[in-house]
Amino acid sequence: QVRLVESGGGLVQPGGSLNLSCEVSGISISVYDMSWYRQAPGKEREVVATISSGGGGRSYIESVKGRFTISRDNAKDSLYLQMRSLQPEDTGVYYCNREPSTAWRNFWGQGTQVTVSQ
Repeated sequence: QVRLVESGGGLVQPGGSLNLSCEVSGISISVYDMSWYRQAPGKEREVVATISSGGGGRSYIESVKGRFTISRDNAKDSLYLQMRSLQPEDTGVYYCNREPSTAWRNFWGQGTQVTVSQ
């Protein structure tokens, strides 16, 4: 059974930073592209950043480019998201999953809440 466990969220002021982690168990992630997703209040879940299986390719949505960095450690079956210069519109629940997420649609974790507010 694939299990995804996200951590590292919290409450931070605008301009602050957070580092998110995702630990995957039950399967090796080394052959899969992986993504971070977020769901803002009242909105649908969206992909934020994607990293290729070997880590050499990364992509981001426009609003987080230059502020967020996705990385992975295949030996630890872990995914990371460094978030800098956080803004209120970054608020939401952050999840990790395979890219595309439909492949692991039954394995969504609980996510980790990120709140950016004064």
